[in-house]
Amino acid sequence: MSGLFDKTTNALATSLHMRQLRHNVTSSNIANAETPGYHAKKMDFEGALQRALDLDGANGLSTSNPEHFSVGGVSVSKTRPDIYDDPEGAVNNDGNTVDVEKEMSALSENAILYKTALQLINKKMAALKYAATEGR
Repeated sequence: MSGLFDKTTNALATSLHMRQLRHNVTSSNIANAETPGYHAKKMDFEGALQRALDLDGANGLSTSNPEHFSVGGVSVSKTRPDIYDDPEGAVNNDGNTVDVEKEMSALSENAILYKTALQLINKKMAALKYAATEGR
């Protein structure tokens, strides 16, 4: 089944999953905005996704024979995000580091990027459907 989809489709699916996780992290930060001592979390996955996709070609190895196994970077499906305490957060009097305006902005941006990735996957699936039905 994994051979059915190309690297772009797999990357978009991984991006959707990561954006959903980022939504959860950001929503958790907003929900804990009034919790004393809560430290806002931050999630980064773009670097890991780029390494998995090997966008600059630095991770791939060339083969001298087409029968050799291809060896590349980390699998896109195994890409994991980095979730950590946000070091940029200013500490309030109660020890909380959540900036609600910043988190709401991040949530809006993430929603737009999620919808964009979803639209791209829908277009790729429509192209596959078109090819499978021979344009009918």
